[in-house]
Amino acid sequence: MTAVPNDLWRPSSGCDEECLPASGEVPTVPVVRRVLRLVAATGMLLTGVGLAVLLPVLPSRERQAAVRGWARGTARAFGVRLVIRGRSPRRRALLVANHVSWLDILAVLAVAPTRMVAKREIRSWPVLGLLAAAAGTVFVDRSRPRELPSTVRRLADALRAGRSAAVFPEGTTWCAGEGAADCRPGGGFRPAMFQAAIDAGAPVVPLRLGYRCEVTGSPTTAAAFLGADTLLRSVARVVAARDWWSR
Repeated sequence: MTAVPNDLWRPSSGCDEECLPASGEVPTVPVVRRVLRLVAATGMLLTGVGLAVLLPVLPSRERQAAVRGWARGTARAFGVRLVIRGRSPRRRALLVANHVSWLDILAVLAVAPTRMVAKREIRSWPVLGLLAAAAGTVFVDRSRPRELPSTVRRLADALRAGRSAAVFPEGTTWCAGEGAADCRPGGGFRPAMFQAAIDAGAPVVPLRLGYRCEVTGSPTTAAAFLGADTLLRSVARVVAARDWWSR
């Protein structure tokens, strides 16, 4: 029997660096303001360390309020203003969203402090990984597809316990069709996590995430985290962009 490489199972994106904005395409802020944003974002990330320690002992309502406030403050520190259309679910639900950027996590938590489903690699990210673990994130090891059923069971158990959860069922990031002319708008949804909602009898609530430049009002891929792009490069692009908003 021929072994099938795990990489064939992993979701792959049709977006790459060609989908990112060209130099000079996105209005930028002066270097001083970029530094101030980095200082503010670092302060919020350090605050997240203390929050990660407190979250396990906080009552549910206070825990959700703390995560929501931290996520909104951190997004604003990076220069992103959140614009919310519609209402967050008032009862347990499986929230499903398209996936563009690492900022998506902040955007979702700022609206609905839910239990996230994320790739295992995020667990090792500075501060954000620590906070994600403290908030009860369900980490998925994409190199071990045989573990997927147990992940679905854990997610279903969380929904049965009355907790909402959020997942990016595309499994990887896309530019939302706002990058290169020949770029597809997004990837197909992987069905596995929807099974958790079926098993728990929980509703599925769709979310649509997008990023726009506040100066021009036009969509931008400046926040996108694609292909061989590194986290540091993506952060540098975000803090350099003129005020913009996520919806």
